[in-house]
Amino acid sequence: MSIFDKFPYIVIEGPIGSGKTTLARMLADKFSIELLSEKATENPFLSRFYQDAQRYALPTQLFFLFQRSRQIADINQRDMFAKPIVADFFLEKDPLFARLNLDDEEYSLYHQIYQHLQLKSPKPDLVVYLQTPIDELAERIEERNISYEQDIPREYLERLADAYSEFFHSYDASPILIVNNEKLNIIKDESALNLLVERIGQIKSSREYFNPNLE
Repeated sequence: MSIFDKFPYIVIEGPIGSGKTTLARMLADKFSIELLSEKATENPFLSRFYQDAQRYALPTQLFFLFQRSRQIADINQRDMFAKPIVADFFLEKDPLFARLNLDDEEYSLYHQIYQHLQLKSPKPDLVVYLQTPIDELAERIEERNISYEQDIPREYLERLADAYSEFFHSYDASPILIVNNEKLNIIKDESALNLLVERIGQIKSSREYFNPNLE
């Protein structure tokens, strides 16, 4: 039985450099299912945000919000459960970035727009959270060599990772698998993907942990 028979809608989440998009794409390819991606490269403000966060945080955030709202609207207009889907983002994460990057006045504006859109995203059947140490995030960002990412301050990565940890510590809207992602490198190790897929297939409760170093 495929993991998508058990969990038709799986969301992969984690901070930049955690490998969430790569994992989502590999799962989509492996099981021949639809991939819903946040398409970060389409955001014209993103590279400028990493150079001048204070100036470009709001337009960067609003672009992502409207982009994701269109994607969510598209999902809601069709029978999502007619076929499985894997995504590398979910809407509930969006305010996390907004609170992290915007000042109080900007966040107030963002929140008004967020509420006005009245977004109601489908509930994931499973969230896979890739919990990744800061050193590993920095190393993977350097290895993938996207020019505008090379100037990301370590302090920002630390704040982002802490925000993710805090968010998922209390998240209970969907079943969640928290993965120790330090050594689980699906790009360099072909067996890593199969190991993770096997673990997902074994999930029996609403909150579980996977530490491949201990198994």
